[in-house]
Amino acid sequence: MSYMQQGPYPLNVVFDLGGVVFTWKPEDIIESVFEDREIQQKVKGEIFCHPDWIELDRGTLDIDVAIERAAIRTGLSGSEIKKLMQQVSYSLIPISDTVDLIHSVKRNGSGVFVLSNMHVASIDHIEQKYPFWDVFDGMVISCRIQMVKPELEIYQHLLQQHSLVADQTIFIDDTPNNLNTASKLGIGVIKFENPSQCEKELKAVGCI
Repeated sequence: MSYMQQGPYPLNVVFDLGGVVFTWKPEDIIESVFEDREIQQKVKGEIFCHPDWIELDRGTLDIDVAIERAAIRTGLSGSEIKKLMQQVSYSLIPISDTVDLIHSVKRNGSGVFVLSNMHVASIDHIEQKYPFWDVFDGMVISCRIQMVKPELEIYQHLLQQHSLVADQTIFIDDTPNNLNTASKLGIGVIKFENPSQCEKELKAVGCI
């Protein structure tokens, strides 16, 4: 991980959503729908780890088409795949300590932003269900701009869209590949392990 020293202005802090602000446990999602271990492994490989998942995140693949294609690959019924996809959205539960942390960063004077890969159904669901979105100064969601992490273009879009300076910005994510691309642009990064660890690292750079 890497940070920058705080300059004369508060840093901007960018949060990933799944695995940082919201719970993201694919194995638990799969197990909640399918009991058979062999089927669980097939679903993980042929759905969650399949290129179609990235295209759902990118917003370039219709969910009904994705369900039909996943049913063909797995041999499962379309209704079973649809139930799984619904469970993906329902499983996204706010991590309360992270939400508190975001508010602490905001109170300290830093800008707070979102940069996240997410399917259309999932972002629509959590935006409607949870009320804290007004704390953010801006959001970049992959499916709405047809770009995904860790591709360079989505980070460039974040900086340009919200007039952020790379070396005055910290990006928090739980996936190393996503952090590596941010670092290449000069953005400071924190690998999220848990809210307490993240809070300590943000305190170290004066964001709290």
